[in-house]
Amino acid sequence: MSLTEALTEQAMNNEALGSPFTARVLRLLADRIQPGMPLTDRMFAWEGDIGPFADSLPLRLLGGLHALVLTGEAPRLVAAYPPHEVDDATLGAALDHALTHNRATLNRWLDNPPQTNEIRRAAALIAGAGWLAERFDLPVVMSELGASAGLNLAWDRYALDTPAGWIGPAGAPVVLTPEWRGGPPPTGRLDIVDRRGVDLKPMDVNLPEDALRLMSYLWADQTDRLERTRAALPLIGDWVDRGDAAAWLERRLSGNTPDRLQLIYHTIAWQYFPGDTQARCLAAMEEAGKRGPVARLAMEADDRPGQGAAITVTLWPSRKVIALGRVDFHGRWLDWRAG
Repeated sequence: MSLTEALTEQAMNNEALGSPFTARVLRLLADRIQPGMPLTDRMFAWEGDIGPFADSLPLRLLGGLHALVLTGEAPRLVAAYPPHEVDDATLGAALDHALTHNRATLNRWLDNPPQTNEIRRAAALIAGAGWLAERFDLPVVMSELGASAGLNLAWDRYALDTPAGWIGPAGAPVVLTPEWRGGPPPTGRLDIVDRRGVDLKPMDVNLPEDALRLMSYLWADQTDRLERTRAALPLIGDWVDRGDAAAWLERRLSGNTPDRLQLIYHTIAWQYFPGDTQARCLAAMEEAGKRGPVARLAMEADDRPGQGAAITVTLWPSRKVIALGRVDFHGRWLDWRAG
C-alpha cells in the first residue's frame, strides 16, 4: 500500500467514524505530501505495512499534527484547526508549513503507534460485566490486554445511560450514552478486588508528555471525546504494567483458584498481537480454566466489515463462546443481542 493510498483509506475510516475534519486533513495530505524532505522521505520509505490495521502511519502523523495544535507549537495550524473554519487552501498551506517547520515533533510522533484509549468502548465492558455478574457470584480479578493508559480499566467508575435505565455510580463524572439497540442491558455489578493491565508501551496520564500523547490521538473535531477523556483522567490509577501480554498473563493467571473469577478483556487490541502472543494468551486462559473460572470478554473486529465490532465472551472450563452483540468501534452505538 502506498502512502497516498494509506492516507486516503484512513480518511474514509475517519469519516465513517464521525470525524469529517480529520478525514479532510488526511485527504489534503494525500494530495499534497511529496518526498524531498527528511520527514516525508521517511514516510515514503517506510518498511512494512503502513495501513490502518498495521503500522497506522496516517494516524501517527495525524496525532503529531494534533499535538502541535494542543501545545500551540504551530500557530498557523492552530488557526486552521477547530473551532476555526478555513478553506482547503488555508488548511493545506498550514499543513505544508507544519511538515516543513515542525518536523522534529512530527518525527517523534511517527516513532510510536497510535493508542486510541476510546472511553466509549467501556459501554461494551459494562454490559458484558453485567452479563457475567448474573452468572457468577464471585470476587473478580480483572486483567486488560493492550491497556495503554488504563482508561478502560476504570469502566466500573463510569455510568451507562440507556433507555432501560442507568447503570453505574450515581454522579459518575463520565456518562456513556450510546445509541442503544436490541434488548435491555443486564444490570448486575461485579465485585472487583484487583485490576491491572499490560501494554508494550503504556502511557502514564500523570506525565505531561504521555498526557499530551493521549489527547493527541483523539480527533480535533470530536470535542465530546476530548471532554470525556479529560473528565476520566482523575479516576485513573497506576494500573498498567509494561511488558509482553503473553508473559504477563501467564504470570497473572498462574495462581488461579476456584473462589475467584478471572476476567480478561481487550478492546480492538487483539488484532495487533503477533500470532505467537495470541496463542500463548489463549493457552494461559485454557490452563487457568482448569483451576477456576475464567472469562474472556472481547470487543474486536471480525469478518463483518462495516458492522462494527463483535462483543463476545468465552468461558472456561466449558470453552463456550457466547455472542453478546455488536458495537461501533468508537462506542457510538451498541446492539445488545445476549439472551
